Amino acid sequence: MAGMNTSASTSLKIDFVSDVSCPWCAVGLGALEEALQTLKGQVQADLHFQPFELNPQMGPEGQDIGEHLAEKYGSTPEQQAQIRNTIRARGAEVGFEFNPAGRGRIWNTFDAHRLLRWAELEGAPGQQHALKRAFLAACHTRSEAMGHHDVLLACVREVGLDETRAQAILASDEFTKDVRERQQFYLQHGIHSVPAVIINDRHLISGGQPAAVFEQALRQIAAETA
Repeated sequence: MAGMNTSASTSLKIDFVSDVSCPWCAVGLGALEEALQTLKGQVQADLHFQPFELNPQMGPEGQDIGEHLAEKYGSTPEQQAQIRNTIRARGAEVGFEFNPAGRGRIWNTFDAHRLLRWAELEGAPGQQHALKRAFLAACHTRSEAMGHHDVLLACVREVGLDETRAQAILASDEFTKDVRERQQFYLQHGIHSVPAVIINDRHLISGGQPAAVFEQALRQIAAETA
């Protein structure tokens, strides 16, 4: 039939290294999803969410976001508001809604990473991806306390994962070693900012790039792979 694409789709392994508290990771994921939608039938993604903590030393009580950004980057409230507006506009382009008031507080995200690892290993296909999206919405759209177990468990419930199992994980140190090892692996391989999108273990796309950048890269890598 004229114009029909008869070529088989190329499967690409994609490791999305990120932190749920990172707004650019929400932007980058939305853009990657958009690119994959555009390339449907040509590229098939074997997508894995890998852990990275922007603030591994953050205490359980968290910290006011304005105070945190001023300490970490020396930014003023005006600069922070400007960056928030930029991020909100970039999120809107890929269908992700940011809370206009920002995140409120920054939290320790280690338990979220443990649950993401569990979802990858024990969940059904697509459930890790769904949980990641639920965490990003809880953090950036609703400004919820990402260090609080009730917030994490509400996300688990939302995506249809086993809440009782999740509670048992949070009450133990299950997946702690696993997550620490994954984090070390990426740090040792030069990943020091996120999102970092690694395709087929060798191609790196850094930052919350627009969908067109992901599309072009995926198209090129798929052609080389095929």
